[in-house]
Amino acid sequence: MEMKNLEKAMDIYAKLVTGEEIKRGGANGSLYDDYYGNAEVYEIVGVMLKKLNLSIYEYKESLFLSAGEGNRIFGYTNEELKKAIGVRYNKELYLCYFIIYEILLTFYSDSASYQFKEYIRIEDVMEEVTRALSVFTKDIAVYDLDEERQESFQAVALLWDELPASTGEEQEELRASRASKASFVKLTFNFLIGEKLFVEVSRRYYPTERFQAIVEHYFEEYRGQIYDALSREGQET
Repeated sequence: MEMKNLEKAMDIYAKLVTGEEIKRGGANGSLYDDYYGNAEVYEIVGVMLKKLNLSIYEYKESLFLSAGEGNRIFGYTNEELKKAIGVRYNKELYLCYFIIYEILLTFYSDSASYQFKEYIRIEDVMEEVTRALSVFTKDIAVYDLDEERQESFQAVALLWDELPASTGEEQEELRASRASKASFVKLTFNFLIGEKLFVEVSRRYYPTERFQAIVEHYFEEYRGQIYDALSREGQET
């Protein structure tokens, strides 16, 4: 192993883990070229990230880093996520998970069917979440889930069902809170913006290239328990 290649690999890791952009032709463009043009650098970066339970994704000639499942250093615990999003109870956090998943499905349904959308609105997300959760308030038995997951999904569905669509104060300016469906979605979007996955312009939410890179690879590599549960809709128990 050449020391200069190890240093290049460390530079790539350091830039990505601190949130800097590595893009062909950008300020760190030489590192992008090193990653794809030098087999040893590529291999060293891959080994480092695997040991750290991190994934590297490429999208439109840019590199993005994402924490692997259960990563306790670079990822979030449930308690940390509650604080980061601004919720107090597990069922509120699970509702935010569900909202994020429905946002994700607005742009992708699987790895082969990217749905081009320039932006999404809070009202769109509310409609999709209501549709997806309505089955749990009607008949939880249509899902062949274990008892713990049945209770989690039902709690989320009932929480959403009990929330008003919006409050009187929100008619003029929507604020992120736990007071209504709209404000819950706003709360979730604020977190996604903080993670550089969306940008907001005039109450329209535009996905970033980081979002597109991570989501595209998510469907190719890992669909998650929520998808597994939802994809079984309509099957006999």
